[in-house]
Amino acid sequence: MNTAPTRPALRGSLDALPLFIPALPFAFVFGVVVAEAGISEWLGWSSSPIIFGGAIQVTLFTLIGEGASVAAAVSAALIVGARHMLYSVTLAPRFQNQPGWFRWVGAYVLIDQVFVLSQIKRIDEPVAFRRYFLSAGFTFWTLWMVSTAMGVVLGPAIPPEWGVEFAAPVLFVSLMMAASDRRDKLAAAAMAMGVTYMLASLPNRAGILIAVIVSVVIMLLASRRTSP
Repeated sequence: MNTAPTRPALRGSLDALPLFIPALPFAFVFGVVVAEAGISEWLGWSSSPIIFGGAIQVTLFTLIGEGASVAAAVSAALIVGARHMLYSVTLAPRFQNQPGWFRWVGAYVLIDQVFVLSQIKRIDEPVAFRRYFLSAGFTFWTLWMVSTAMGVVLGPAIPPEWGVEFAAPVLFVSLMMAASDRRDKLAAAAMAMGVTYMLASLPNRAGILIAVIVSVVIMLLASRRTSP
């Protein structure tokens, strides 16, 4: 169903604000990880505009802090970010009618929350979709830059008993439930979780990558069955 707003840019920013609230504790988790890895605050924060992916950033610095090689840490971070393969497959038809520059810029701000909003707000008109998508994406970008800067400064002072490490799983579960408005999405998510659990013992977190590939295949098959 097309729910194109009359002011897509403003609507995108307003819709982004509530979804950022669960990500705020995650920014402080990132700050704790940077401090424990022995990395300077400035260097740790600089990963935010370069990578712009909280789970990837946390994975990268966690493994570096544990003494893993740079190659191993980068490989694990790429595996964690492999879920964007599924996002790309899902959004590819809506990016086809967009200008070339948007395919680059839009891909940069394609994070979990922006993907969820793109699925909840079905905007078919290309210009309205582009304005909504970029507005939501750069609203998250601005908030993430500010919150991670606060996180690297204030995060190490947070008492461990606060349990902010639970921010990541709570965030991803809430986003998954918000975006899962069809049975095929729920089936793909359930299959990915099951495969990840069964293959958790594989080295270098390869089970996550296999789970992503399985979920992508399921979504592709489901899309072909539902397409006219």
